[in-house]
Amino acid sequence: MAAHTKAEVPPWGLAIAGSTGAVLANALVYPLDIVKTRLQVQIKQHASDPTWEAESVNHRHYNGTLHAITSIVDDEGIQGLYSGMVGGLLGVASTNFAYFYWYSTVRTLYLNRVSMGVKPSTAIELSLGAVAGALAQLFTIPISVVTTRQQTQPKGDKKGMLATAKEVIDGEHGVAGLWSGLKASLVLVVNPAITYGAYQRLREVIFPGDKPLRAHEAFLLGALSKSLATLATQPLIVAKVGLQSRPPPARKGKPFKSFLEVMRFIVEKEGPLGLYKGVAPQLLKGLLVQGILMMTKERVELSFILLFRYVRKMRKEKLDQLAAMAAKKIDEAKVAVTEKI
Repeated sequence: MAAHTKAEVPPWGLAIAGSTGAVLANALVYPLDIVKTRLQVQIKQHASDPTWEAESVNHRHYNGTLHAITSIVDDEGIQGLYSGMVGGLLGVASTNFAYFYWYSTVRTLYLNRVSMGVKPSTAIELSLGAVAGALAQLFTIPISVVTTRQQTQPKGDKKGMLATAKEVIDGEHGVAGLWSGLKASLVLVVNPAITYGAYQRLREVIFPGDKPLRAHEAFLLGALSKSLATLATQPLIVAKVGLQSRPPPARKGKPFKSFLEVMRFIVEKEGPLGLYKGVAPQLLKGLLVQGILMMTKERVELSFILLFRYVRKMRKEKLDQLAAMAAKKIDEAKVAVTEKI
């Protein structure tokens, strides 16, 4: 059988493959997304803190992943683990479609016009991923802001996507509030850049060649690459969530203005390790999501390759038939002319 190659799939095909895998993966592990967001947004309170009483009454403090899951189910029912899921999956689909579209586009342009077919180095792979991630974030971050707000809303204050978006717009920053955390998000483009750069590099080292990866091979590479990216960028992930959620009671309603301000606040309240809160569900979610995403993406890409080959084959057969018919008509015309002569 001929080797399959991604060059046969246009950027929109790779984008559909990536977004399909991302939506499926995130739908399966969505409760972990809720848990990691709740853990990352909470601030450890002390009885001496003047906001401690209000915080303890209005918000339960979670002591870990399992405690967060059981507490959310107790307080809000099983549906609490799926708060903001529609917006979350919409954001996942749009972000990943944009990312994979731009990544395949800029990578193809680089290979065709700059490197002339020579495989890019690790640094170049990371740079290409960063460019694609930045372009994707500019267009999709408002959905992320709304989803984070929905995931952290108290039980008695749940709102739909549009109502939550209006709440953000009515806040101190107006419409610009929908782009809260943009700077942190642009810095965080190194996360998918590290992820997919590491994925490409690990693939070349562990599974060299252009043949399609088997499901477990794609899962392994996806999980390993995402773990490396998550550990490297966790403090920025926590800061981004802090920027996009409601300010903690200790801030008295005053929103954070930069991710550095969020990080200083967390270190002041909880120490440096506070920047890694929620890292367990973040890692577990990343392992499962990236593994399932890349496994699904490889299968969908293969389906596109086979589909395009079939379409090209049918088109060639049709053209051959038309050519044969035209040749036959020409021969018949020649015979008719000869007979008249």
